Amino acid sequence: MNWKRDCVAVIPCFNEADHIRRVVAEVQNHVSRVLVVDDGSTDATAAQAAGVGAEVLQLPHNSGKGAALRHGWQRARELGFQWVMMLDGDGQHAAEEIPQFFQLAEKTGARLVVGNRMNDTSGMPFIRRCVNRLMSRWISNLVGKELPDSQCGFRLAHLETLLRLPLGTNRFEIESAMLTAFFAAGKRVEFVPVRTIYEHRVSKIDPLADTVRWLRWGIVQRPQRASLRACSTMRVP
Repeated sequence: MNWKRDCVAVIPCFNEADHIRRVVAEVQNHVSRVLVVDDGSTDATAAQAAGVGAEVLQLPHNSGKGAALRHGWQRARELGFQWVMMLDGDGQHAAEEIPQFFQLAEKTGARLVVGNRMNDTSGMPFIRRCVNRLMSRWISNLVGKELPDSQCGFRLAHLETLLRLPLGTNRFEIESAMLTAFFAAGKRVEFVPVRTIYEHRVSKIDPLADTVRWLRWGIVQRPQRASLRACSTMRVP
């Protein structure tokens, strides 16, 4: 694989003017094109991203992470890319770790490679650590495999496979929906250890509204438990 040529980065963001310039510049070391999906920001996010060479896709109002990602995937398809590297715009993902995703995809044939932050959680806020473990346990039970980190937004996916999946979620439940959809399609999923840089950033997650949305999504998935387990082909290294 020529990853620099065949992979595009998609970065959904909302009011990340303080971080997006550095994020884009670092990601450009690993891919030839960066798509920043500005999800209705009210600050200078779009200008900052464009100023360092990103292609900026602007949504007219805040539609949610899932909607922003799907917008970026469609543009990636129009541009002819085969793979998409997803990461957040607030700088919590280390761009220098991107080659690890490429290497694992080539080694295993995985169609989805997800970052695993849970090997060292010392720098992760306590509430986030508890929520991540709870949600990962829920998804693990759903698919019948141990998933170390189901909520990490740092991930690499085969674009055509991704676009064929029925992902209708618009908000933060997109990470969980993506995982279960890959399992339901019988596609291989792998996890790669990554670090997360928090630096006291304020989360964009609404503790009440987004938890309710995620629980509603999870309840809908429960009847599919048997079929998801049957389709699972994942191997965790």
